[in-house]
Amino acid sequence: MKIAYFILNDTLREDPRMASLIQDLESATFELYEIRTKADVRPETDLVLSMGGDGTFLSTAHVVADIGLPILGVNFGRIGFLCENRPEAVKKALVEGEFSIEYRTVLNATLKGPEARRNIGMLPYSVNEVALHRSGSSVLGIHVSIDGEPLPTYWADGLIVATSSGSTAYSLSVGGPICMPDTKVLVVAPISPHNLNVRPIVIPETSKVDISFESRDGVAIMSTDNHTVEIHPDWTIHVEMAQFSLKRIRLAETGFVKALTSRLFWGEDMRNNG
Repeated sequence: MKIAYFILNDTLREDPRMASLIQDLESATFELYEIRTKADVRPETDLVLSMGGDGTFLSTAHVVADIGLPILGVNFGRIGFLCENRPEAVKKALVEGEFSIEYRTVLNATLKGPEARRNIGMLPYSVNEVALHRSGSSVLGIHVSIDGEPLPTYWADGLIVATSSGSTAYSLSVGGPICMPDTKVLVVAPISPHNLNVRPIVIPETSKVDISFESRDGVAIMSTDNHTVEIHPDWTIHVEMAQFSLKRIRLAETGFVKALTSRLFWGEDMRNNG
């Protein structure tokens, strides 16, 4: 098996757990090599190890997701939903074949308007969410349409369009629902809305979402996962499913509910400890 690995935080190179994992895999006759860009990927590579936390996993996805390489997250970070596997569990799972491949929805965000495409300056794909944020102190008037049908204008600090994978990320922090990873939905959630009667809405993942805004600040910030770009009021953000899915490797011993309970302490209650 030929395995690439991706490291975002160079300080991890000093972590003995990483050195031990690489050594153990090489001793099991796996071929390992490091990548930083898509051009580094060698022919007949079977999978990519993402070494770090969820932020590193997202960066790894931006490098290899559209060429179909499965990603296995090795957790050297903190919470870890996408990147949840302990280093010591990875070798055993790979050697014994105790893993499966999940297919996660990826969003494709494009900008429409004067000079928009030339100024995007980032990858259009996102695994967790596409978000619009205010850039200054002024609230945004956010105009959203879903499959051409307009919603009432949101007056808020911003707006998130999240995948089911991203429901435990930024969307969760603004009050969005938790969705099982294989749920075929998107979540549209306002950020700090200035309307008491505004709630997140769940829509089919096949929906096409168009977003524009007005603001006294004159500009706003768009983000796709961990990439950002400044946008203008005469531009429109168009969000839809990408033509490919993210292949994520899940070890047999892991699961989404287990991650919720161990990382977010879901259901932590003295009555549940009996």
